[in-house]
Amino acid sequence: MRTSKDRKRVGGLGAAAVGLAALGSGEVVAAVGGASLIDAIGRTLTDTAPLRVVETTVELTGRHDKTVIRFGTVAGALAGAVGLAGLPARWHVAAAATFGAGAGALGLRQANRSAWISAGAVAAAGVLAAGLRTRPRGPLAALALGAAGTGLLAAAHNLNRDHDRKQRSAIRRIGAIGNPAVTPEDGLEDEPGLSALITPEHKFYVADVSPHPPRVDPARWRLAVTGMVAHPLRLSLADLAADAVEFDAVLVCVHNRPGQGRVANARWVGVPLADLLRHVIPASGATRLVTRAVDGYTISLPVEPLRSGELPGYLVIGMNGEPLSPTHGFPARVIVPGLYGQYTGAKWLAELELTDDSHVDYWWKRGWTSEPLWVEPQARIDVAAPGRESAGTTVVAGVAWAPPAGVAEVEVSVGGGAWQTTKLADELAPAAWRRWRTTLELPPGRHTIRARVVGRSGAVQTGENRPPYPNGPGGFHAVTVEI
Repeated sequence: MRTSKDRKRVGGLGAAAVGLAALGSGEVVAAVGGASLIDAIGRTLTDTAPLRVVETTVELTGRHDKTVIRFGTVAGALAGAVGLAGLPARWHVAAAATFGAGAGALGLRQANRSAWISAGAVAAAGVLAAGLRTRPRGPLAALALGAAGTGLLAAAHNLNRDHDRKQRSAIRRIGAIGNPAVTPEDGLEDEPGLSALITPEHKFYVADVSPHPPRVDPARWRLAVTGMVAHPLRLSLADLAADAVEFDAVLVCVHNRPGQGRVANARWVGVPLADLLRHVIPASGATRLVTRAVDGYTISLPVEPLRSGELPGYLVIGMNGEPLSPTHGFPARVIVPGLYGQYTGAKWLAELELTDDSHVDYWWKRGWTSEPLWVEPQARIDVAAPGRESAGTTVVAGVAWAPPAGVAEVEVSVGGGAWQTTKLADELAPAAWRRWRTTLELPPGRHTIRARVVGRSGAVQTGENRPPYPNGPGGFHAVTVEI
């Protein structure tokens, strides 16, 4: 005979299964149009969560933050379904309708595919309302419904993967951008464990607030240059490629603490923003260049430093000899060597708008400074290993960056002792990272080795440990070796 406790357990399992089926139904409908209801909900959580929560999530999850947000969204939906099941039956339809209206409104926040997200929300609400009224009464029925919901989520995942494959195929048909036949060298190619001079695209770090890269048709895409200009423009990829140049630059995430991997170096292809601004002729009151993504996300930059070259910005369309991948901003993004990635410009560009100081950026609303945030000089130790040429020695090597002026020196200190100069590899470009190497003779025991960089501008890396917010992280990277 089933007790009340057993019935409550089965009821909770059934409600969770209903929630899974509802979410799966909505996800499939959205995925038909290449969108995701789960990602729309997750993006809203990211946009509205307190800054402390966002910073803690980034710190704890690293590059897995989007996966964690997706699983958290699914778990929250299931918990919500269980909570709704506890309400009187007469409230179930109203509660489901409220969920559908709220989730459907998320579609209106999306600059593309909003109809599919809203349709998915309506479908999810309908399944949720029907399921709560006729909830499975036994564990087998609940498991069957839960399996069906899981299958729907898998089907939606496959639909979105198919959309991604089609976009990647369209991008590959564009062909090479830049000169992929040239392989840059700096003289340290044979050092095992040292970071590559040019970071491969698949190893380049990713940091953005979008749960999934927006999909853009290369043939139909045009970049609009609008606002307070004398000559508005609409530019295709071919238009931009005709005036593009190659440049080497390191890109650093504002959350990159000493020794971490949210930094990478690439050979980019792009149009200098100073050239573009000369062509469109900004009005006298135009003080901000707003870089706007297809999903509405914005980052703005002061116009005058871009025109003068103080901020050496580029409208980028290529990376390492290929078009930008969707993950890294296809079809175009803005990069300003020397600024943290959060401030350098938006990915997945739809528009460049010249406007006045009334514009407010995404991150300003979250409490970050409105002024461009320059990258702090920093050195990282990649290698601390026994020397190969001479017994009893230790090889220490790594990378350092101080854009846009460049690296003048890299120094290491053992056990808090005096700073010793290392050998620098050839410089690829002042805005790029620079590799370095030295050989130390250390006695037996444990030794802590620190590294710092001296920039060509005269800036010297400091050992002050500080969190990323609000001005970027600080401190020396240190490793401990035992001889």
